[in-house]
Amino acid sequence: MENFFKVKEAGSDVRTELLAGMTTFLTMAYIIIVNPTILSAAGVPFDQVFIATIASAVVGTLIMALWANYPIAIAPGMGMNAYFVSVVMTEGVTYQVVFGAVLLSALLFLLLTFTKLREVLIKSIPAPLKFGITAGIGLFIAFLGLKMAGIVVPNEETYVAFGNVRDPGTALAIVGLLVTVILVVRNVKGALFIGMFVTGVIGYFLGMLDITGVVSAPPTPVLFDLDVGGVFSNTLYTVVFAFLLVTIFDTTGTMIGVAEQAGLMKDGTLPRAKAALTADAVASTVGASLGSTPSSAYVESSSGVAVGGRTGLTTLVVGALFLVALFFSPIVETISSLSAITAPALIIVGSYMMSGLAYIKWHEFDEAFPTFAVVVTMPLTSSIATGISVGFILYPLLKLVSGKGKEVHPILYVFGIIFVLQMIFFPGA
Repeated sequence: MENFFKVKEAGSDVRTELLAGMTTFLTMAYIIIVNPTILSAAGVPFDQVFIATIASAVVGTLIMALWANYPIAIAPGMGMNAYFVSVVMTEGVTYQVVFGAVLLSALLFLLLTFTKLREVLIKSIPAPLKFGITAGIGLFIAFLGLKMAGIVVPNEETYVAFGNVRDPGTALAIVGLLVTVILVVRNVKGALFIGMFVTGVIGYFLGMLDITGVVSAPPTPVLFDLDVGGVFSNTLYTVVFAFLLVTIFDTTGTMIGVAEQAGLMKDGTLPRAKAALTADAVASTVGASLGSTPSSAYVESSSGVAVGGRTGLTTLVVGALFLVALFFSPIVETISSLSAITAPALIIVGSYMMSGLAYIKWHEFDEAFPTFAVVVTMPLTSSIATGISVGFILYPLLKLVSGKGKEVHPILYVFGIIFVLQMIFFPGA
């Protein structure tokens, strides 16, 4: 095993890799609880999402471990799950149709991985839009967390208002948020997971959590009919594009960032990049087939790298621990039934995704405003696709009228025109 993963050549050892794998798993284990909680709101059976979440994480992470040999873990990405729910609710389509869109985006991503189109697409989209999309998704899922916690509630006059902190569920969510924030500030490994555990314990002793079981045989996965045809009949092309675009940015950015931290970049490039990106695309395909949203490289992998993880042995451990988690579905379902436990994780993950806004040139209006428009549009319209569309329209337009049109890649003008036509003639797409 040591020779297979070239552990010594990477400047590590087996003990360090095992510890790094456990650390990475602990920091990202919240997805096992949060993903089924979110998708069940769209009508997807809890057990189905639970199985799909773990299956896609195991498949993607093992490909990353055994083929790419990188300490970068894969699992269903945050943000895309919330977007999935919003599409089901706002477009009036079944979750099978939206899973069809997820599958199409995964297949397109897999195709792009083996061509230069992926590189062209990544290079053509300017940094302000990339940062804006990430931050917009951050606000999107943070807003979802605030609603789940009861901190933000509907209001007829102002649309939203501050919730009732005397409500037991809201009070517990606030306590859980404060506990988790303190753990994060103290740099405690696995802060999100530990915060959820502490909140759950408090909820149990307050009589808000009824634990009927902890361990059981894994739920039986059920293959359902993906409605790919429904994607075309409902003209959900923008949804497919949104899934694809965000997955590309999220995965590529995270992989480069973690690889840079681990010292794995060579002359500014990522060796075995196709193998690494294939892990994400295959995991997304598996997830869509079983009942989960697109997968992505996890930034939490940096926690394992910080411990010393440098090879695929780290991610092999992560994959093994995800498999073990299959036997804990009763406790996972119980915890997810109390939204106060999972809501703080959504809020904090949302805050993590805002960091890229520090790189925006806010004094240059032709870059600042499109970014701003993307960020505010996503949460206020409950649509990541709409936010992307607005950004792709405004950025080339403002650059053109400011005399900087040559700075914009031609493909961006094409996308801008497409999105204008889509908004006019297919506003529901």
